[in-house]
Amino acid sequence: MSTQTASAEKRVVVESTPAALAASVADRFLTRLRARTRNGRIAHIALTGGSMGGAVLRATRDDPRSAQIDWSLVHFWWGDERFVARDDADRNAVQSREALLDHIPIPAENVHEVAAAGEGVTLDEAAAAYAAELARYGTEEHPWPSFAVCFLGVGPDGHIASLFPDRPEVTVTDAAALPVRDSPKPPPERVTLTRPVLNASKRVWLVLTGADKASALGLALAGASYTNVPAAGAKGRKRTVFFVDEAAASEVSPDLIDPAY
Repeated sequence: MSTQTASAEKRVVVESTPAALAASVADRFLTRLRARTRNGRIAHIALTGGSMGGAVLRATRDDPRSAQIDWSLVHFWWGDERFVARDDADRNAVQSREALLDHIPIPAENVHEVAAAGEGVTLDEAAAAYAAELARYGTEEHPWPSFAVCFLGVGPDGHIASLFPDRPEVTVTDAAALPVRDSPKPPPERVTLTRPVLNASKRVWLVLTGADKASALGLALAGASYTNVPAAGAKGRKRTVFFVDEAAASEVSPDLIDPAY
């Protein structure tokens, strides 16, 4: 097995509690940001919502090394967004701003939010506009940026971003962002990035806690069908890491846990 193949394999990192996990992920996040930006390179980051998404960002804010990052070199995006009012607490961007973005010196143009409901834009237009914004920072390979780190939460059903099991959005490969209607998890209308965009990331970090996530984690690691368990198809080009607490890790084989990473 080549080093590149081995490095791209899925790793599992376990911490005792959600708080310890958030601090551990934040520590690694700041290390990656520092490595990426210290020579003036841009770092594109995809954020996630949920309790752990916010906890990681709060831990990042509270770490003294946050003050050492040149935030003008960092661009924030979201793997998905709820199509609700801009100040609605359900919006991932609202949670991210409260946890970190409003507390760091980052240029407004570096924060790439999905359009909000009630501002004269339809759901389809919001998805198309987000795809166009991604294309502004596209690479030679793709009309979207390659995220230095892509954070993903994982639902008990194995969903990531707003790619839910056995729905058409899971298999779309010819678009960067999609409208989602009748989401099985409220609110019903969302915009999501597609699998090709997520998997173009250098590092995909899936952060999940709780016993209700153990089954989804086990299926994702066992190589379940991506259409049935979307988390099984998440794969970074350099690293794919599941950061979990002990409760979520209850069904993980010990030989899959990486104590050194």
